[in-house]
Amino acid sequence: MTPGAPELLGWLRERQDEMTALLVEMAEAESPSLDAASQEKVRSILRERLESLGFRVERLEGINGCDHLRAELPGPAGKSTPHQLLLGHFDTVWPVGTLARMPVEFREGRIYGPGVFDMKGGLVQMLFALRAIQDLGVTMPCRPVVLLNCDEEIGSPDSRRHVESLTAGAERAFVMEPSYGHRGRLKTGRKGVGRFTLKVTGVASHAGLDPMAGASAIREVSRQVERLFELNDAERGVTVNVGTIDGGMGANIVAPEASAEIEARVRTSADAEAVESAIRGLQPVGDRVTLEIEGGFRRPPLEPTPRNRKLWESALSAAGKLGIEIDEAQVGGASDGNFASALAATLDGLGAVGDGAHAEHEHLVVERMPERAALLACLLTDPPERGP
Repeated sequence: MTPGAPELLGWLRERQDEMTALLVEMAEAESPSLDAASQEKVRSILRERLESLGFRVERLEGINGCDHLRAELPGPAGKSTPHQLLLGHFDTVWPVGTLARMPVEFREGRIYGPGVFDMKGGLVQMLFALRAIQDLGVTMPCRPVVLLNCDEEIGSPDSRRHVESLTAGAERAFVMEPSYGHRGRLKTGRKGVGRFTLKVTGVASHAGLDPMAGASAIREVSRQVERLFELNDAERGVTVNVGTIDGGMGANIVAPEASAEIEARVRTSADAEAVESAIRGLQPVGDRVTLEIEGGFRRPPLEPTPRNRKLWESALSAAGKLGIEIDEAQVGGASDGNFASALAATLDGLGAVGDGAHAEHEHLVVERMPERAALLACLLTDPPERGP
């Protein structure tokens, strides 16, 4: 008889100590974004684990030696078989040396430390889900392909091309980002993120001798900031924030130049288009000033599309077979799931259950690791539902 959900969960619970040991090893291998030397150890751990499962692993050249990993379980010789994508990242926001003040440690059923929740715990669960499937001899309907990048925490500037290339031909994508909240909710919606720079050019003059000869770029920026904040719409989930302002040459000079850095977050592609159009359509308020807008939406929203909803329903069914409860959430933060969702059915937040991403209290709940790995294993072995 083919092993089912209970057998997968039982196998994984028996290996909870192995899972935590691997997590400690990976978390103690500090790996901040764009620090090539620091990333080498955790990349090697991941490569060795994947190769032990029979994956062909390729190192993909990144920026300044910070390279990504692509791993593929070969299909039958001479046959083209569909694949399912597992997405994750091994970079963290924590600089080397953080362990001195935030050591990896166990407290009351939790593991604390830099990167344990976001997202090395999810990577451990992924590895053990794949191992459980292999050891129990369960068949997967689609070949697993794994992409682990080193630059997600800074927006995936280099790895985005790999994410989109591999997702474009995939049946579905599973994102090992941490879950949301202590209930471990899966992320079925993420806001799209846009970054813009407003540059204003005015006319310089002496602020004391001839102030009216000038046209202040700083004054114009202040007027445009009001217009930008008026784009916020809490009901639609549209947020527009001016985060920094820069400009001017000195207190005695009417400012000839000024700029503002803007971030926008939206739930839908339609709102992304509307907000970007509004920002690009800003017109000068004052005389003799010009505006220039740079940037755009860097990540599209992850929306509850029909195909994404089918994948969520598959997760509900798998949770029922495992005897666990799951829930869903729409969140403001973005991930590589935003890119994947535009191209294939995508389910995000399949990683660790815990709290404190990017915060001093970052931790995960140990006893939830086996059940989350089992949920992923069930999804990987479930036949894909095709549709729009």
